[in-house]
Amino acid sequence: MFNWNIYDYSLPKNLLAKTPATPRDTSRLFIYNSKTDSIKFDRFFNLDKYLPKKSFLVLNDTKVLPARIELGKQNGGKVICLLLLNELTKLRKNNLVKALVDRKTKIGEKLFIDNTYYFEVIDQNNKIFLLKFKFSPQLLYRKLIKKGKTPVPLYLRKTPLNEKQLRKKYQTIFAKKGNIGSVAAPTASLHFSGRVFAKLEKRKIEKFFITLQVGLGTFAPLEKENLFQKKLPAEIFKVTPSIFEKLKKLKFQSFKLVASGTTTVRALESKFSGQNGSTGKTELFIFPPYKFKMVDILLTNFHLPRSSLMLLVEAFLQYKKAKRHLVDLYKIAIKEKFRFYSFGDAMLIL
Repeated sequence: MFNWNIYDYSLPKNLLAKTPATPRDTSRLFIYNSKTDSIKFDRFFNLDKYLPKKSFLVLNDTKVLPARIELGKQNGGKVICLLLLNELTKLRKNNLVKALVDRKTKIGEKLFIDNTYYFEVIDQNNKIFLLKFKFSPQLLYRKLIKKGKTPVPLYLRKTPLNEKQLRKKYQTIFAKKGNIGSVAAPTASLHFSGRVFAKLEKRKIEKFFITLQVGLGTFAPLEKENLFQKKLPAEIFKVTPSIFEKLKKLKFQSFKLVASGTTTVRALESKFSGQNGSTGKTELFIFPPYKFKMVDILLTNFHLPRSSLMLLVEAFLQYKKAKRHLVDLYKIAIKEKFRFYSFGDAMLIL
């Protein structure tokens, strides 16, 4: 029977970060050396001090789109939809998009963006609705830029940041313009700044970018079905063959791969497991025990209890033969008043 106790903890309300550190690289850094079982505390702008000389960094350059939008119903009511744009790539030929809807919605119902453009609900699978639209995906993106809201997690709904601020703060500084599709940020990378990259470059620590379009596979709560099938909802990733060959060559030369965030980990591990071509789909659910094929060092945030993200980080600790469980480290972080979740502080596991 699955033991949830090692993935549960209690977080004081004041440690739930509702705004990011300013500047973003002044967030705190919890450094855990799994080999020596030692712990240090620092600021993120000193990340370069803790990475091995022979190491390189891999980051997810996906871009978050304002994918939460209020739509009008035919009867005059309103619904809030989170459009799962990470899945749009495989549905766009048929002008379909999946969505989470905040209230009762029926198949056949029309949900209006404005007087001209609307979605029609054509199917439902549990909490996920399939919507059809009769306009181009490019127009959909433009409508979201104009009318959509940044899809921050529910626990950040009371953030004091306005929409303009959120669009900047809930986005990495290196998010690639063409990689629009995520409905959540790769939060471990929100801490990076030009100053951090300059210091890494000075130490000749190379950085490489891959893409995973963040969706339900990353942020949705775990269901019994996930544990039974050992899968998460599918997410699209892109790792070009040339980049992947460079990463493998560096690892062959005994350089350590530093993965920024769980989305980067899942993309790399999925690519290694045999996904051909540049673009692939991952349903990879990493939980203990798991033998990591690519990742040597993990940079991550502090995650929600009982989440797939916690299971992945715990699997990494066990793979590194760490003497402590993740919750043990979290309890220390709470005692030291580290800030948790999307806008919170970072953890480096060596």
